Amino acid sequence: MALSRVCWARSAVWGSAVTPGHFVTRRLQLGRSGLAWGAPRYLFPRQLLIRHFWTPKQQTDFLDIYHAFRKQSHPEIISYLEKVIPLISDAGLRWRLTDLCTKIQRGTHPAIHDILALRECFSNHPLGMNQLQALHVKALSRAMLLTSYLPPPLLRHRLKTHTTVIHQLDQALAKLGIGQLTTQEVKSACYLRGLNSTHIGEDRCRTWLGEWLQISCSLKEAELSLLLHNVVLLSTNYLGTRR
Repeated sequence: MALSRVCWARSAVWGSAVTPGHFVTRRLQLGRSGLAWGAPRYLFPRQLLIRHFWTPKQQTDFLDIYHAFRKQSHPEIISYLEKVIPLISDAGLRWRLTDLCTKIQRGTHPAIHDILALRECFSNHPLGMNQLQALHVKALSRAMLLTSYLPPPLLRHRLKTHTTVIHQLDQALAKLGIGQLTTQEVKSACYLRGLNSTHIGEDRCRTWLGEWLQISCSLKEAELSLLLHNVVLLSTNYLGTRR
């Protein structure tokens, strides 16, 4: 049983980290049609070949492209967080969320306790998973490389499912231990959770993944909206990745 959990954890880390949603492919087709016609050898391998057949340079280039798509939604998500601050009844939590948004906008990587201190905000109104506004849900979908062109109830359900799977995977990884993962597994796990790990050293990736797991394993099911937002909160400014 223990072995099967380990195998499941590793296969999930390896196999899910760079699977783009329909949103990414469609946006590229619509937004970069000129580039596709002008340089088909650059784009076609990403669309027609599985990752196993990409060259090392193609892997880096394509992962950079995917991350650029999801990173576009980061400022929008922070803006939505700022807009709901007046709706938070607790004055202390209002101050903490304001402080966190300000730190991120100024390029500061937040501490673990800065994020966990807000878990109550994300368990009910206005930032609980069931209370998020439609545009907020669409932006979060783009941050997860999922299509946003679906009715909000479907987007919300899919985000719930996606976040729950990541939470379960985090618990499995915590039991396995980050030290048991290979370099590629660590980088894939980081990328899946929002960090563009292609340009970050292994040690720094392991440190970041440790921070993520510490936050994730402290959260209950009702608080998973915070884990979903952590894709932005924890990754935006890590080691100068905000570009």
